Amino acid sequence: MSVLPLVFTSGWASGVNAYAVVLLLGVFGATGLSDDIPETLQRPEVLVTAGVLFLCEAVADKIPYVDSAWDSAHTVIRPVAGAWVGALLAGQSGSLDDVVAGLVGGSTALASHTVKAGTRMAINTSPEPFSNVIVSLAEDLGVGGIVTFAMFHPGAAAVIAGVLLVSGLVTLVFLISRIRRFLRRRAQRREEKRLAARVGRSGRPPD
Repeated sequence: MSVLPLVFTSGWASGVNAYAVVLLLGVFGATGLSDDIPETLQRPEVLVTAGVLFLCEAVADKIPYVDSAWDSAHTVIRPVAGAWVGALLAGQSGSLDDVVAGLVGGSTALASHTVKAGTRMAINTSPEPFSNVIVSLAEDLGVGGIVTFAMFHPGAAAVIAGVLLVSGLVTLVFLISRIRRFLRRRAQRREEKRLAARVGRSGRPPD
């Protein structure tokens, strides 16, 4: 069976939470639940590192504005992780070229990361913090559920991931105006902080 559906699904999930994907796949392989997981992902140091970073993301991802800063820092990390996991899965299976798998995993991760980061910017325009926690929990549960489902039904999981990706991109188009307001507000806050710092150093308001 081709590993492409699993590569696509893991790529989508990596764009949302790359550390959860590495941790879950590694656990599935280490516990013998799947023979399709490369040894690299099962190594103890990889599992420990992924687990620690997953906990860090679980906290940062639920704090307004911190989540967007975290997303910005992971604009490169998540697509690279998706490509890396995809290439490893293809190498283990032998049914798909490593380069092709890397491109599929990386591009899918980049697309889903764009949806996640853009959606968070739109959510941060809301004054209450609860929506961030709810969305973050939904993302964590979604990634865990779909990656687990993909272990046993990769084709169906890939279809679900594809539907979520397309619907997310469509939703993002409608949220662009809110995202622009968020970026303007963030730029304004930075300018206010800069002016306040100047006033504090000089002891008088700027000209």
